[in-house]
Amino acid sequence: MSVEQHEFQAEVKQLLDLMIHSLYSNKEVFLRELISNASDAIDKVRFEGVTKPELLPSGEFAIQLTADPEARTLSVADNGVGMSHDEVVTNLGTLAKSGSGDFIAKLKEAGKQGDAPELIGQFGVGFYAAFMVADQISVLTRRAGEPDAVLWKSDGGGGYSLEDAERSEAGTTVTLHLKPSDEEDGLGDFTDEWVLRQTVKKYSDFVAYPIRLEVIRPPQADDAEDAEEAKEDTSNEPLNSMKAIWTRPESEVEDAEYNEFYKHISHDHQEPLLRVASKMEGNFEARSLLYVPSKAPFDLYHREMAHKGIQLYVRRVFIMDECKDLVPDYLRFVRGVVDAEDVTLNVSREMLQQDRQIQAIRKYLVKKVLDSLKTLKKNDEEKYLSFWAEFGPVLKEGLLVWDEKNKDRILDLVLARSTHDESKLTSLADYVERMNDDQEDIYYMVGGSYDALVNSPHLEAFKEKGIEVLLFADPVDDVWLQQMPPQFKEKSFKSAGRGEVDLSTSEGDESEEKDDAKDQEQFGDLVSALAKALEASAKEVRLSKRLTSSPACLVLDEGQLSPQLEAMLRQAGQDVPDNKPIMEINVEHPLLVKLQEIFETDASDARVASYAELLFAQAQLAEGGQLADPAAFSRKLADVMLDAL
Repeated sequence: MSVEQHEFQAEVKQLLDLMIHSLYSNKEVFLRELISNASDAIDKVRFEGVTKPELLPSGEFAIQLTADPEARTLSVADNGVGMSHDEVVTNLGTLAKSGSGDFIAKLKEAGKQGDAPELIGQFGVGFYAAFMVADQISVLTRRAGEPDAVLWKSDGGGGYSLEDAERSEAGTTVTLHLKPSDEEDGLGDFTDEWVLRQTVKKYSDFVAYPIRLEVIRPPQADDAEDAEEAKEDTSNEPLNSMKAIWTRPESEVEDAEYNEFYKHISHDHQEPLLRVASKMEGNFEARSLLYVPSKAPFDLYHREMAHKGIQLYVRRVFIMDECKDLVPDYLRFVRGVVDAEDVTLNVSREMLQQDRQIQAIRKYLVKKVLDSLKTLKKNDEEKYLSFWAEFGPVLKEGLLVWDEKNKDRILDLVLARSTHDESKLTSLADYVERMNDDQEDIYYMVGGSYDALVNSPHLEAFKEKGIEVLLFADPVDDVWLQQMPPQFKEKSFKSAGRGEVDLSTSEGDESEEKDDAKDQEQFGDLVSALAKALEASAKEVRLSKRLTSSPACLVLDEGQLSPQLEAMLRQAGQDVPDNKPIMEINVEHPLLVKLQEIFETDASDARVASYAELLFAQAQLAEGGQLADPAAFSRKLADVMLDAL
């Protein structure tokens, strides 16, 4: 048969140009696509061989790579189903004509979908990705069960040629005439053995058939016999492991193997803290093998930096290194792989379409990880404390997300310091169990450090009355507790440092109310004088029900921004509204008693205003805050000390 010249269907020149320059972000993925096509072809002939054994090859199923650095060619050969003349015209002459898709469609029509092999290809454009690295491609193919082969050639222009050829067995050989390597343009040397091994390991390590490599070496010997031996002297061991560890029963895999796999995918030299293996079945099928690291990575709080997250595979073919769609941001510390049977990719197979499949897998993984952490918390306190120390602040970011079901799961995992036992962390469940019968709220305090919180004046009345307060010191705590205070076991969260606090008991209500009225009558004028002196700094001055030993403290109204949150917003370049705190005073403190005496003697005494400013600054420092004018405070303090001396 003479050589046939064919024009590509559709505007292939423009489509090829678009795909080569815009569709794929990494040129090396062409090899993944060709190997995936070869794997599909083997799957097809195995399927057809069930009823027609004569179609099966005599040897093992395999995919052979052959690189010739001198000729600058790379071939990918398989002993799969191959193609006839008409199939070549249909599958390679029409862009986006998917042979795999057509094959599955025919099986569906025949009612055999349940017996179909797992095929990788979806769009029929992966083959053309080879034009990213080659300026000419030839395809030698022979259909299983047919005696004749056909040779397809194209330079990626407006057409292709077809001619009769010979091939010793059924299958397909794709030969690429490679462009010169150009590292600056991301075009590696795909005749280099190391480059090929790395690319296969990255993208096709778990393809079910052995992928072998032969690199044709230039003759080095003097005589022809030695030259021929030198030419063929190459290792032909499989490049891929073939068996994905997540597809094997857990009983067959040693812990050491799981740990080594973790180190391989995460580039972390330490053992993982927790392993979560699972299989999702139902409308969408997927397997996952996830890990929680022992230590937080250095870039955990730098989300713009690339780091190893969850790798996505589709039927054991690598798709992307960090699939952020599969877990929420508050689980970004999780490492591992997800192997989905069928997810909707875009045409380049490098990005996911947002659809129910991804959402279903994501929902399943989040529940699985959170439930596994709950089990760890219950069964291994030491390990869980280690996890919380590394990732607790990140996990609490999930309390900022509108997801009530998972909020409850996260709250079950939260640990915090407490006034009940300052030497260890407590869970919310343990706090609720210890609550007084008449206590309605979960009391908490948020601050910049644990040391500042545990010594806070706000806690004095709570400690005196034996009411436990949780202490939160992570930046995220200020946000989730203020933004949308959740409930835990039907108990609301209430800040011990915000608003008015009334800890009076039912037995002493009447007498305490009388004492409050008496104090207000006695100290009301002093309170007004202090408020006038602090009108630039304090929103209000009032008598305190929470202080027992300190002279004063600063309190925020419900909804007011805390100093820590203000600082975070300023660092982010946000405008911060004027936010004056309330100063509460303890009229039983000797300092206030003495100040009242001074005020009663002379209401215009300058010491009243001076002491008001010192009390305000002292209250700021007690909370670990920063003074607006430290020098002015220092001068006033020196003056008071001098007067006292």
